[in-house]
Amino acid sequence: MFAIVKTGGKQYTVAENDVIVVEKLAGEAGSEIKLEDVLLVGAEGKTTVGTPLVKGAAVTAEVLEQGKGDKVIIFKKKRRQNYRRTKGHRQEQTVLRIKSIKG
Repeated sequence: MFAIVKTGGKQYTVAENDVIVVEKLAGEAGSEIKLEDVLLVGAEGKTTVGTPLVKGAAVTAEVLEQGKGDKVIIFKKKRRQNYRRTKGHRQEQTVLRIKSIKG
């Protein structure tokens, strides 16, 4: 069984026991989160597509850790103007393990 889940403005294809990295979600390591924005559920020849969401479908996931992603460097320059700026950004993210898919 698999599902397509929407969280943090992105869509993820998940199956049971998958580990995914998503935008930061509230919850401590070890707690469970229920993702209810399920766009599609598929299982053994049967696929349910939502309009836009599948009613009654939910994905349960366990929070493995909260952390920050790799640093993204933002560099701005205007030639011949002696203008250079460097900034960095590390996006906060959550690592999830999918426990069950209810469709």
